Amino acid sequence: MRQQKTRDLLKRRLMLDERGQGTTEYAILVGVLVVLAIVAIIAFRGKVAELWQAVSDGINSL
Repeated sequence: MRQQKTRDLLKRRLMLDERGQGTTEYAILVGVLVVLAIVAIIAFRGKVAELWQAVSDGINSL
């Protein structure tokens, strides 16, 4: 019986504790941004390669 009361008290306290909520939200946001960056890099890989080659050619022609 005492274990049940202790468990219920602990459960209530953990449900009311919101200290880690902000950190979790930032972690999710960073994760989403990383995924978006990877998708953008993959999607624009050809354009970036063309741009890099044009810059390289321009430097080599000096």
